[in-house]
Amino acid sequence: MKLSDAKMEFAQTWGTIGSAWGIPRSMAQIHALLLANKEALSTEDVMETLQLSRGNVNSNIRELINWKLVNKVHKIGERREFFTAQTDIMGMAQNIVQERKKRELEPVLALLEELKKANLKGEKDEVEHFKKLVKDLDEFILQLDQLSEIWLRLKDNFFFKKLIKSMS
Repeated sequence: MKLSDAKMEFAQTWGTIGSAWGIPRSMAQIHALLLANKEALSTEDVMETLQLSRGNVNSNIRELINWKLVNKVHKIGERREFFTAQTDIMGMAQNIVQERKKRELEPVLALLEELKKANLKGEKDEVEHFKKLVKDLDEFILQLDQLSEIWLRLKDNFFFKKLIKSMS
């Protein structure tokens, strides 16, 4: 298999996985393409390779930069912007966990906190059922939040790195 074919297969598969995780397919494909290339790519390079529009590429690259998964690179003598992906897989995973925590867990926790404080009116058994649901969900989401915090703190932990290396 040619390297270019392998990179395209990787980008297509990464896009499929990304969409299954709620990430736009083209965003995941752009990320994969940048990951797979050692050299920085321009917007035009990405557009041509993945057959995507300029607007699609620009907006998704901005979002990948916001997630701290992609960096802008300046090349001397070039007016175009170039981009590279973060290649530290552990760092990449932690950025994703941190971003998902901020976008998904924190808003749900805020809502559940409001619902726990709400003075609910209705049939007593329905109110109690709903309160129990909110309480149980709150406890579960709090545990997920705590797990994500532990994961985020492990990045620089020497013993964790050694443990992971010894397991592989």
